[in-house]
Amino acid sequence: MLVGDRMSHPVIYISPEMPIVEALSLMKKEHIRRTPVVKDGQLVGIVSDKDLLNASPSQATALSVWEMNYLLSKITVKDVMTKKVLAVSENTPIEEAARIMADNKIGGLPVMRGEEMVGIITETDLFKVFLEMMGAREMGVRVTAIIKEQPGELANLTKAIAEVGGNFVAFGQFTGESPSNRLVTFKVNGLKKEQVQELVEPLVERIVDIRS
Repeated sequence: MLVGDRMSHPVIYISPEMPIVEALSLMKKEHIRRTPVVKDGQLVGIVSDKDLLNASPSQATALSVWEMNYLLSKITVKDVMTKKVLAVSENTPIEEAARIMADNKIGGLPVMRGEEMVGIITETDLFKVFLEMMGAREMGVRVTAIIKEQPGELANLTKAIAEVGGNFVAFGQFTGESPSNRLVTFKVNGLKKEQVQELVEPLVERIVDIRS
C-alpha cells in the first residue's frame, strides 16, 4: 500500500498571510488539525491547531481583552508555522510515511508529485489503515499467538485454517518476546472459536488471546 492510496485529498491549505484567528476558524469548520501553508503555488510551511492555539502576544498578561484581541488579529500564520516541512511522494510506502511521522513526532506529511502538492497523509489516515489491517470492523475469531521465528511457520498456520474452510480477514505480525519468536494477530471467519483454537494450538508456541 502506498501513500497515494490512503492520503486525504484535495488538500485544504492556507496562506502565510492569513491571521491565525481566521486559520483556526477554518480548521475548526473543516474538522482538520493541521494544514499546509502555500504561497504562489509553493509549499512554504505547515501549521497545526496547536501552533495556532499556543500563539499569543508576549505581553498578554498586562493587556486588556480588547488589546489582546487586537494583537492576536495581527499575528499571521507565517509567524507560527513550521517552515522546514517534511514531505513524501504519493509513491512512498505507507509504513515509511508512518516511520517518518513517528521518528519526528509529527502528525502529518504533505504529499508531493514533483513540485505539486496532491494530498496530505495524517495520523488519522494511518489509524484508519490500522483498523482495516486488523479487521476491526469485520466479524470473526481473533487470535493472538506466539510463533517460532523460522521459515514455514506462517505457511503451516494459514494452510491449517484454509483447509477446513476458514477465511482470513486480517493478519498482522509484530515483535515477539525474544529474537527466536514473533507475535501474530489474525482474524478468521467461517469457523467457530473452538475449531480455531483446536487447529492453532499445536502450531504455535502459545496462544496469548483468542476471542469471537
